[in-house]
Amino acid sequence: MKINPYPQEIEANMRDFYQSLSEKDRRRYAAIEAKKLGYGGISYISGVLQCNDRTIVRGLAELEKLPAKAEKRIRLSGGGRKKVIAQQPDLDAAFLHVLENHTAGSPMDETIKWTNLSREEVAAGLQEEGFTVSVTIVDQLLAKHNFRRRQAFKAEAGQQVPQRDDQFHNIASLKQQYHEQGNPVMSMDVKKKR
Repeated sequence: MKINPYPQEIEANMRDFYQSLSEKDRRRYAAIEAKKLGYGGISYISGVLQCNDRTIVRGLAELEKLPAKAEKRIRLSGGGRKKVIAQQPDLDAAFLHVLENHTAGSPMDETIKWTNLSREEVAAGLQEEGFTVSVTIVDQLLAKHNFRRRQAFKAEAGQQVPQRDDQFHNIASLKQQYHEQGNPVMSMDVKKKR
């Protein structure tokens, strides 16, 4: 069976990739490419990658001994730099203190809360508390404490409805009537999203 050679551009890409690998990965890559081609693959790939036939044979032997389930982690557990939030345990308390008087929520869902401060304002507030953080850290803190972005609602401005003021006149007269009777008046916005 004759092997159909790859286009020269592909062969050049294969050589460049092969050269970028470690010695062990080169053997395994060459072995996989040769195995894909079947009979005659070792000779063809050794010519393309400019490596020894024995290198590919050794790579094929290594492929046979690979564990069934590859190790997912490359680094050891616990490696790498710790997050700023983990390094500064008092940061959470300071963050909640900054947002204490700037938090609002949804009357329909108690899990939804937001702040009227921008990320930059929160970072500036934290700096006053003694913590210098970026807006990226502020984003992480907002997510950690389940703050969401408040979505702006689009309003149709300039629309004229003839009876629009009737409801407000009615509310004003009822309010005046209750005041005169000595009853308290409470104002609530109870619009519900549909």
